[in-house]
Amino acid sequence: MLFEDISVLDEHFQKLDHQFVGIKDSYIDFIGDARPFEDYGEVVNGRGKLLMSGLYNLHTHLPMTLLRGYGENLPLQRWLEERIFPFEDHLDGESVYHATVLGLAEMMKYGVVACSDMYFFCDSVAQAFADTGMKAAISRSLVSFDDTDLKDLDRFSECKELFQKWSGACDGRIRIDMSVHAEYTNTEKIVTQLAEYAKELGTGMHVHLSETLKEHEECKARRGGRTPAQFFEDCGVFDVPATAAHCVYAEENDLDIFVRHGVTVAHCPVSNLKLGSGVAPVSRMLQKGVQVAVGTDGVASNNNGNLLEEIKLTPMLQKGIHRDPTLVTCTQVMQMATVNGASAQGRTDCGALKAGNRADLLMIDLNQPNLTPCHDFLHNLVYSMTESNILMTMADGKVLYQNGEYKTLDIEKALYHARRCTSQILKQL
Repeated sequence: MLFEDISVLDEHFQKLDHQFVGIKDSYIDFIGDARPFEDYGEVVNGRGKLLMSGLYNLHTHLPMTLLRGYGENLPLQRWLEERIFPFEDHLDGESVYHATVLGLAEMMKYGVVACSDMYFFCDSVAQAFADTGMKAAISRSLVSFDDTDLKDLDRFSECKELFQKWSGACDGRIRIDMSVHAEYTNTEKIVTQLAEYAKELGTGMHVHLSETLKEHEECKARRGGRTPAQFFEDCGVFDVPATAAHCVYAEENDLDIFVRHGVTVAHCPVSNLKLGSGVAPVSRMLQKGVQVAVGTDGVASNNNGNLLEEIKLTPMLQKGIHRDPTLVTCTQVMQMATVNGASAQGRTDCGALKAGNRADLLMIDLNQPNLTPCHDFLHNLVYSMTESNILMTMADGKVLYQNGEYKTLDIEKALYHARRCTSQILKQL
């Protein structure tokens, strides 16, 4: 495919006009201001349009698509115990597959090309990513409340099987990480053993960390004054590439830990606000050099997969809370949503639009009322862009979504099966 006479958002977040971009197989093969001699096949007229790198959603629970709107107006613990856990007890591999496909369809519309997903029935989750063409870092989260050894946990067997079957599958689109759900849902023994196992395999780790004040303070009381970040550091969780979701109550020393170990914070502002958890200190994280990415969390607590909302809200919250409009620049937040997300997943050839990188691209219609006029290009993308502007979502050179049509899934079947599975579960509650 060749995009002709199109604007591009390059690896330095600069807009270049009247460019030609050639896609060969899974890669960006050519970028330049003159038509290439090579024949790249289909030609796409790019006049009035922009190509940019696809977006990364660094914290999701995609099967929770079936719980959209199910547990409303409750604090986190009651939300989990009274609504979420009872529903999840009735999930199976089939319902998880269909829920994941629907969640991925939703995210394609918003320009997402990759997710870091933490859940269970992960074989079904991985199959949904494989079938739809999206990228993934998938982890089966562990919980443990007694002195059981890691090797004796059924859930650990699932982790091993998941890694053996899916790690590196689909030309590297699917990656497998290890995960403990959180500090408060695991013993120190299990966390330490899983961290050691992740180090042996060379995988990453994905954890929930300091999402609520209650979680944060109870950890300190339970763990001899240690915060969740300090606890995970002591257990070796951060000795491998790690993604820590939320970090709403991360303290100054916790941020030092993140910097020291290269931990990526997955910032989920909409979910944190909706559950009344608070706002993560993102501006301070950036000042200290913490790598921050963005995530939606599950749609049960969001209630959608619209990463564009997270991108817009991230700088706005920091500006408003600290009464400083200079905090969190548009360049910083676009880095969070692209290159930082790719880096967190260990994808060195993704996250930026440049020759030699994977062709994970969005084509955006600039000739729309909400993007007109344009006094500052990045500000328009961060604060004004909506899904109506996204004409195409491409991953590894394969078009997933274009002009309102899904190319890798049957949306009517996805909607039907999601409704059917939800109805069946509700009848059992």
